[in-house]
Amino acid sequence: MSYKNLKFPENSVFLVTGAAGFIGSNICEVLVKAGYTVRGLDNLSTGHIENLEELMKEPNFTFLEKDIRDLDSCLEATKGVDYVMNQAAWGSVPRSIEMPLLYEEINIRGTLNMMEACRVNGVKKFVYASSSSVYGDHPVLPKKEGHEGNVLSPYALTKKVDEEYGRLYHSLYGLDTYGLRYFNVFGRRQDPNGAYAAVIPKFIKQLKNGERPTINGDGKQSRDFTYIDNVIEANMRACLAPSEAAGEAFNIGAGGREFLIDVYNDILEALGMDVEPIFGPDRKGDIRDSNADISKAKELLGYDPEYDFAAGIKLAIEWYKENL
Repeated sequence: MSYKNLKFPENSVFLVTGAAGFIGSNICEVLVKAGYTVRGLDNLSTGHIENLEELMKEPNFTFLEKDIRDLDSCLEATKGVDYVMNQAAWGSVPRSIEMPLLYEEINIRGTLNMMEACRVNGVKKFVYASSSSVYGDHPVLPKKEGHEGNVLSPYALTKKVDEEYGRLYHSLYGLDTYGLRYFNVFGRRQDPNGAYAAVIPKFIKQLKNGERPTINGDGKQSRDFTYIDNVIEANMRACLAPSEAAGEAFNIGAGGREFLIDVYNDILEALGMDVEPIFGPDRKGDIRDSNADISKAKELLGYDPEYDFAAGIKLAIEWYKENL
């Protein structure tokens, strides 16, 4: 069953932070189209207001240009809200290695501000973005909750700390928190620009521009690439999950494993091109292999991803062909 069949009470009010970003804007769009009242919050440090242009015309959508690092802004934004989907964060492992203090400020203190605001204002559910990076150097595949290694980057550490706060806010204060460990999300509106761009949109843009993409490492590292619609479903299901499942973190992937060189070749084939990649050095802080065991999310959240990699990459490439 897709997220299109999931129902909330008609008068439900949602707050989506990081609303102008890739994941946040897609969540906002689905909720607004379903007729719910949605507030989108973003400080536009990495998000793009263009992602919300169409939604701004809708009467049931309000955009708040605010920063989760400011507690008063979080308190104001969560008043009268039923469900918070906290996507606001800075991503990118390499950038976090360069800027650890900023990551602590945004990803830890910002998330904690949102949890506190939800506690104060009696929000029903607080769903927040975590990451598969919390598994660190634990070698076993598939990745299973409760079997984490040493984190390899400040980014991964911020997400690990968020999960601990999520657990505490549930056990100490009774706030229903649900951490979603995203596994390499991709799809429409993912930003292809900049030094820290995600690999799939970056490859597509470079190839369309006649450039030779660089693959960091030998291309044999693997990822559980997860299409955006699966992540939207996970957020909605977490908002509908029982309190018994709160205080926990859940793997949100497709349950598959794709090697980077194969992904590159899939993109080449879809674009009808034949371009040899450049192989660069491994990226510091990166996990070598990643593959999600999604049985916990299936059991406790009812998560049932509709899109495998093959279906998702086809839709993503179609979108980029039209929009890049």
